[in-house]
Amino acid sequence: MSTGATAKAAAGDVSSDGNLNTAPEQAPRKGLCSVRHGLALVLQLCNFSIYTQQMNLSIAITAMVNSTVAPSQSNVSTEMPLTEPQDHWNLSQKEFKAVAPAYDWSPEIQGIILSSLNYGSFVAPIPTGYVAGVWGAKYVVGIGLLASSVLTLFIPLAADAGVALLIVLRVIQGIAQVMVLTGQYSIWVKWAPPLERSQLTTIAGSGSMLGTFIVLLTGGLICQNIGWPYVFYIFGGIGCACCLLWFPLVYNDPGKHPFISADEKRYIMSSLAQQDCLPGWSLPLKAMVLSLPLWAVVVAYFCEYWLFYTVMAYTPTYISSVLQANLRDSGILSALPFVVGCFCIILSGLLADFLLSRRVLRLVTIRKLFTAIGVFFSSGVLVALHWVRSSHSTTMAFLVLSSAFSSLCEAGALVNFLDIAPRYAGFLKGLLQVFAHISGAVSPTVAGILISQDLEVGWRNVFLLAAAVNISGLLFYLIFSRAEVQDWAKEQTFTHL
Repeated sequence: MSTGATAKAAAGDVSSDGNLNTAPEQAPRKGLCSVRHGLALVLQLCNFSIYTQQMNLSIAITAMVNSTVAPSQSNVSTEMPLTEPQDHWNLSQKEFKAVAPAYDWSPEIQGIILSSLNYGSFVAPIPTGYVAGVWGAKYVVGIGLLASSVLTLFIPLAADAGVALLIVLRVIQGIAQVMVLTGQYSIWVKWAPPLERSQLTTIAGSGSMLGTFIVLLTGGLICQNIGWPYVFYIFGGIGCACCLLWFPLVYNDPGKHPFISADEKRYIMSSLAQQDCLPGWSLPLKAMVLSLPLWAVVVAYFCEYWLFYTVMAYTPTYISSVLQANLRDSGILSALPFVVGCFCIILSGLLADFLLSRRVLRLVTIRKLFTAIGVFFSSGVLVALHWVRSSHSTTMAFLVLSSAFSSLCEAGALVNFLDIAPRYAGFLKGLLQVFAHISGAVSPTVAGILISQDLEVGWRNVFLLAAAVNISGLLFYLIFSRAEVQDWAKEQTFTHL
């Protein structure tokens, strides 16, 4: 229907100075009815599954290391005669819980088991992103999700077999999860029109917050009522069910999707007509190392994930120690910031694309503005926690606000690599994940050292340090970040290492 000239006119691409060239042709079938938005929802569910599988052991391990197992069946029957049907039900519940074993794991062993998920995370993201960029993300993400979900189902058996097998299983599971979290960004290189890039990536990414919220909210209840193995059976089963959606519904290229309409296919392909996103086998490594806009994103990732991992690791501890909440209430309160963050991530993506499509702001301005607001306000309310700790409601409000503001960065610096180098999106996401994992390994350790020295002053220093790191990264990002495709990421660049 449209010629090559009209396809370029409908592209809605971003010019070299960061301005938007809007398209006269509007997107057909906007909203959740389109295949591309359906793909975002499937990826949201995949991210939900991966994050529940990342955190389920952290929730269940408190029940796995109980000091004793429930009394034997004979003791229960002699101590409490059964005369009512309700008594039979109570006994069956006690017998059922007794099936779940408890282990004599020292705190050191528990720390190794919990951290083993990240042992392979430092080496897996870069090759995973590279492979996904060259061969496509469908099978990289699908195999990773299936492997992680199946291994989750086997965690109770591995725990029975011994600590060594459990650690090996967790290492392999961590690598499989990296395949999902890294490889998925290669999908958007061919599926996300520039005007919808922020909203599609944030809808998919919000699954991480939603998964964290659900596992914090329900994990303790599952352990308490039906036994800790069911934490792994339930969330592993959900992951396997996601695979039944992923493989038949997800395709690397909209041109090959069997269910997409001709109008939507034409809109996506014309929107990306002027964007060079064909992956190459060789990488311009020297140009990448010398690229300040890329370093701006790398530094932003490291600094923003410093605050994120600090909050994720220590929010339950802070609530239980400062607010003196019990285990059940601590889980519920800890989940609140993450469910608010889930909605704010989606809203930030919608708002960013609205500002871009209406020519209110240039793309580079949107990325910088969302990052600046997210960093400044989230850091500010965290620092203020030390002075409002006497008020439980204010403390919770500040934790929720910190999560809400930091979510704006998902439409800012954290998606900027897709703007400057869509051709190498998979590889760059893997590279950025490495720096995020390094930050995640260092920040909780430093926080633990500060808290162990002095509890009250330690919490204040933890939040001050996180804010200082985050704001330092923001300043670097504001100076050197760009939003146009870099010369080294264009097809005519052939000087590679």
